[in-house]
Amino acid sequence: MQVIPFGPGGYQFIKGVFQYSAGVVAVPGYRLTRVVFAKPLPLSQGFRRIEEYIAATGRPLCAFAACELRSPAPFSEAGFRTFNEEYVGTLARWGIIDGTVNPVARSNVCPKIGDVGEPSIYAFTYTETATNAAPSFVVAGSGEAPEGHANYRDHIVRLGDTSADAIREKARWVLGEMERRLQAMGFSWQDTTATQLYTVHDCHPFLADEIVRRGAAKAGLTWHFCRPPVVGLEYEMDCRGVHVETVIPA
Repeated sequence: MQVIPFGPGGYQFIKGVFQYSAGVVAVPGYRLTRVVFAKPLPLSQGFRRIEEYIAATGRPLCAFAACELRSPAPFSEAGFRTFNEEYVGTLARWGIIDGTVNPVARSNVCPKIGDVGEPSIYAFTYTETATNAAPSFVVAGSGEAPEGHANYRDHIVRLGDTSADAIREKARWVLGEMERRLQAMGFSWQDTTATQLYTVHDCHPFLADEIVRRGAAKAGLTWHFCRPPVVGLEYEMDCRGVHVETVIPA
């Protein structure tokens, strides 16, 4: 995995696909700060709030390093491409994207139960200047399929199988991808401050052996009853090592 500096933002990123990077890590002199909206905001409104928030801190918009999205339901492959083209348009306007290389990490999941009526922003992460800050990073979300191929469907682990054994295998693949991304940035599960799981399937049969035993729940596990963003995917995770977090009231 290739780690690339993004000087204007104060962070490095793992090169991913055009819609997001695989992870970000603050460079010395900066730290990552996570901000959660108490209620997810529709995409355009959320981006406006992010612009205002980052501007108020005195940081440039290029400090925008990661975001967590919520969508009403999983997209078709074509629908996901259309959504991503709209999403990256804002990043281009902010001067973050150079050609097809996108430094911003992302998770995008679909609540099974809830009132998200349109694609929305749940949380975002940006860099602040900070002397002697502890290392901070965000690993982007990944479902049970390698990224960068022409489609997801042909590469999904155990496509269409939601048996207990299949969900375990999907989880094992995703956990391995989390570890590959952590390692690329020089971290391990021991450096995480949070791990998030997104699935509507039962994770308890393998929670101890596949998640807790390998250290992935070192700071506990936040299980969001959500589906991944593309039809056919059943299991997604992300993780982070972020020491400053805040919530914006609705």
